Amino acid sequence: MSRFREIIRNKNFSLLWMSQVASQFGDRIIQMALIALVYSVAPGSTFQLAKVISFTIIPVFVIGPVAGVYVDRWDRRKTMVISDGLKSILMLSVPLMFISRASMVSIYVVIFLVFCIGRFYVPAKLSIIPDLVPGKQLLIANSLANMTGMVAAAFGFGLGGILVDAWGAKGGFYLASVSFFVAATTIIFIGTKIVGHIKKEEILELGKEVIEVIKKSVIAEIKDGVAYLIKQKEISFIIKVLFLLWSALGSIYVVAVIFIQHALGTVTKDLGLLIMFLGVGLFIGSLVYGRLGHRVSHFKVIFSCLAFSGVVLSFFVVALTAYPNFIVAATIAFIFGMIVSPIMAAANTLVHEAASSQMRGKVFSSLEIVMHFAFLLFMLISSKLADLVGEFWFLIYTGLIITIVGLFGYIRYGVMEISVNNDKA
Repeated sequence: MSRFREIIRNKNFSLLWMSQVASQFGDRIIQMALIALVYSVAPGSTFQLAKVISFTIIPVFVIGPVAGVYVDRWDRRKTMVISDGLKSILMLSVPLMFISRASMVSIYVVIFLVFCIGRFYVPAKLSIIPDLVPGKQLLIANSLANMTGMVAAAFGFGLGGILVDAWGAKGGFYLASVSFFVAATTIIFIGTKIVGHIKKEEILELGKEVIEVIKKSVIAEIKDGVAYLIKQKEISFIIKVLFLLWSALGSIYVVAVIFIQHALGTVTKDLGLLIMFLGVGLFIGSLVYGRLGHRVSHFKVIFSCLAFSGVVLSFFVVALTAYPNFIVAATIAFIFGMIVSPIMAAANTLVHEAASSQMRGKVFSSLEIVMHFAFLLFMLISSKLADLVGEFWFLIYTGLIITIVGLFGYIRYGVMEISVNNDKA
């Protein structure tokens, strides 16, 4: 604890830490407000909700590959201030669109812009920490920042759901605007200038680099990774597993939101609290796996957790239909989070072990694109299918499929491990 107190006494890091909490809270409020907004114009529509959420994901493909090129050369503090400042202004414009009765298309554009700006904020935040703390405190600073991010996200959903349920979508957007304003203002008081130095002769080089990154973009990112992935059986296997996992998450996401709204009778209140319990489960599951995971095969962990998560999902749907009780739902959400969290941890560990140091960045970049693509694609597909078969049966079938795939993989994982070990030998 003394090391945590020491890092908190660092004024600049404390300001960054507080700003991160405010910005994270604003992001969670936006998501709750969007859910409330869709409910107000198209209650019970999974496809309308999927459309809105898709505009929060597309910036990963459009802006993600470009953002890092600029952030490395800009004043990172100013980048964060401008990012949160612009997000505050844009969020303030959404309630005004309600007053002027603007079309949903205008709101889609604003949401898209907000999340595009967010793609610049994230790398700036991650890269500014070494400029604020001495090297010996870097590990504890990163640990505190990551822990704060997880806690702020989890409790942001819980509190955000309650506030949006009480104040409505417009109130949620106003609150998000205030949160981003507080985040931007806090960063202003960081005392150290953190500038990405760039010489005049480097401007042309920067322009060429940006154009090259834009040209490569999503398709090239995937192509660059494929050539390497084909040669690496373990990483190729991980890609398939993560594609499957994020396809399942995308399939579940919007359908589960509508299902919970119908089952518990609130728009965002119970939903936000359930996501909070899910987040706590993810956090505790990560801690437990980090402590005990080395004793079990990563392959076995991935497939067993996948199989159990399908069972828990189906049980959640049946239990909430028979007993629409928040405590029951929260308990199962917590358990679901604990079961799912080791999958990502095990997959990331396998990548670290299998990928060469020169290729890790490319592999993780490819993984991010694959995961978001899977989530987006299956979210849109599932939203249409759920309208045909109903949320209950869709989630039951999805849980069953996840369980079958997990069991099938668990049975065959030994063959995969033997093959990998033979290749290494």
